[in-house]
Amino acid sequence: MVAPNIAASDRYIPEGTTDFYFVATMANYLSPTRAELNAGTRLTPEVSSSGNWGIISNAIDTPDLATTFTSQIPGKITVDGSTLNMYSDDNQADARTLMPRNAVGYIVKFPGGDVTGRRMTIFPVKVGSAAEPTSFGNPTELNFSFYVTRIPAENVLVP
Repeated sequence: MVAPNIAASDRYIPEGTTDFYFVATMANYLSPTRAELNAGTRLTPEVSSSGNWGIISNAIDTPDLATTFTSQIPGKITVDGSTLNMYSDDNQADARTLMPRNAVGYIVKFPGGDVTGRRMTIFPVKVGSAAEPTSFGNPTELNFSFYVTRIPAENVLVP
């Protein structure tokens, strides 16, 4: 007898589904309220692309003399690709006013959208930069980089 299949998933692409919010303050980012999320700003309509925002645990080798195999243990946790690219406005009425360099707050990522009962991840952040690269022939974008300042709250139910 073979092992049973994993439950079938409802597959989707991020475009049209994933949401990003910037929320300036939260009493407890591990369990934000609906009012706190609603007080934030939905970034999604101006996001042209995003980094991975992947929460990863580095591996630490733990070799010993008893074997030639090198085992590993979990190491420090980091966030890979904490960036957002957003469209720029020629009058600078864009995300730079909301998220200037050194601003602190929270990036909330809703992979399945801001839908009650689905999951979200909350990243406590400090804005590192809002670079303005020049790319001729393309819409002008701002490249925001974020420093994740505390461990993210993963798989939190959307209230």
